[in-house]
Amino acid sequence: MTLFRLDASILPATSASRELGDLVEAEWTAAHPASTVVRRDLAADPVPATAWRDAVQGGFTPEAERTDEQRAATALAHALADELRGAEALLFTVPLYNYGVSQHFKTWFDLAYTVPGIDPQGTDLRGKPATLVTVLGGNYAEGTPKEGWDHSTAWLRRALEDVWGLDLRVVQRPFTLVGVNPALDAFAAPAAELKRSAETDAVRSGRELAELRGAKVA
Repeated sequence: MTLFRLDASILPATSASRELGDLVEAEWTAAHPASTVVRRDLAADPVPATAWRDAVQGGFTPEAERTDEQRAATALAHALADELRGAEALLFTVPLYNYGVSQHFKTWFDLAYTVPGIDPQGTDLRGKPATLVTVLGGNYAEGTPKEGWDHSTAWLRRALEDVWGLDLRVVQRPFTLVGVNPALDAFAAPAAELKRSAETDAVRSGRELAELRGAKVA
């Protein structure tokens, strides 16, 4: 039994997304105490920004003519894909940064996406249970002044749920900068309620992952 966990926060010590991810993982571990958790920390070990370029170019280059960089990028891409294939369940914790997708997560996804079976022609991941934890410094929900400024969550769902076909559940916590940014102090009460709600969702999601870990990949 294996849970694959990917963390994308660049501030591990104070990360709200990792904190929620810990709740998901705790439920998994409680249900499967002998299981293994395979971790990929994109803050401690980011995927090189040039790796996707090198892997794609290498794919159009005869193997004997590939550069060392192209070979290394291709090998890393297959290692990333194998981590996903080898796990019974997946956990991703990915904050919103600058109103868009974390560059570290996007670089990781792009590289894994070059591997046959993980690529656009077909996915080896379809039906695998997964949780996406995402956190937002502000609140960009319908009716808020910055409605629509979250350009990360919809993309993440499209990539994980529609492209890879994961059986995805999403845990989201807005307003994580309340208590950090004085301009948001007026939102302390709703932020506290949103935090409690996200924690409840994280625990529920962890239990569901543990129950669904045997889902078959189509």
